Amino acid sequence: MKKRPRRPRQLVVAINGTKVVKSIFLFIVSLVVVFVMSGALTSLKPELRPQASLHGVADELSGAFFATLMGMENQYFASAVPEDQKGFHFSGLSLKLATSINLEDPRSFLGRELPGFEHFDTKIILAGEGTDYTNMPMESPPPSEVIKDEKEANLAELDKLDEDEPKTPAKEPDQSTGKRKAVYIYHTHNTESYLPFLKGETNPNNARHSKVNVTLVGEMFGKALDQQGIGNTVDKTEIEKRLLKKGLKYPQSYNESRLVVKEALAKNDDLDYLIDIHRDSRRKKDTTVEIKGKKYARIAFVVGKKNQSYEKNLKLATEFHHLMEKKYKGLSVGVFAKGEIGDNGIYNQDLSDKALLLEFGGVDNNMEELKNASNAAADVFSEIFWDAEKVDGKAKDEKKRS
Repeated sequence: MKKRPRRPRQLVVAINGTKVVKSIFLFIVSLVVVFVMSGALTSLKPELRPQASLHGVADELSGAFFATLMGMENQYFASAVPEDQKGFHFSGLSLKLATSINLEDPRSFLGRELPGFEHFDTKIILAGEGTDYTNMPMESPPPSEVIKDEKEANLAELDKLDEDEPKTPAKEPDQSTGKRKAVYIYHTHNTESYLPFLKGETNPNNARHSKVNVTLVGEMFGKALDQQGIGNTVDKTEIEKRLLKKGLKYPQSYNESRLVVKEALAKNDDLDYLIDIHRDSRRKKDTTVEIKGKKYARIAFVVGKKNQSYEKNLKLATEFHHLMEKKYKGLSVGVFAKGEIGDNGIYNQDLSDKALLLEFGGVDNNMEELKNASNAAADVFSEIFWDAEKVDGKAKDEKKRS
């Protein structure tokens, strides 16, 4: 009896079309959910953005390090590295990236050990002459009794406000914003003052006054901008008085000044730049510089990291610093980023991508030094302002043509 030939086995695959469609649909929905959640998180917390993380790593590496890396491919870059910075130091770099301990920053050793110490998290983005982690700008809230028992104003020092004012009207600037007020100057810590302004006062902790204070610097800066043809508003709202009236504490100053700034923005659509004027708490040797025989109060730039406009505001502060160093060598203390861990970290800079916090001098600077600094700052700012105006004007013209 002959055996029947066996048929070759066949693999039969049954595909359920409904399940395939469901799987594809779920995959697409999952992707959408991930993208939406990522977008929401990075909007609420800008430091979670990938570029913020990359900036964090890049901040730990020096420019010489990057130039040396690129110099491996192109010797032109290697030639730009100073002799004392050539070569890699892998031990220090590895320690920094692996443990967050920076041998050049003593705070990194104690930040996790001492209660509250980690909140002093200011980072030096760009250092001016002589600036390091031991002499960075520092603010301190005033003792409550200072404002209640404030010193008499030094009238001789205040008379210098009107010194050197031209007797005849200054000639019209080459460029002008006309009636447009493009710059808003305000003072969150409006009672910050200077010892030379206060008769008989020598205690730096008492450099506070309700009238004779940092708002005078704002006035001088505003007048200097007028001479450059840049329309501005100098707001002298007494923020501290508003806090006392509402029963609020000093750390809530920025929340209170925020209300004032938002009101100003609502009333004037032309406002482009928001500039908050402060005073540093350091002493004269760190806050004064002599340039071509004239003494100036040094200026520090502070940028808040906890807002979506951080990168644009940092770019503006960086441009300001570099141009200031070019025209007035040594005037800039540097550019500092605050607020990664503690501190306010916003400074109302989320209200504009052209917001600056400037610290003019320290407790020991006098009117002449502050006036020189105000004029220099206005001179530098005007160059940035008018260059930006040209770019914006071209962009508007191109938009009209299209």
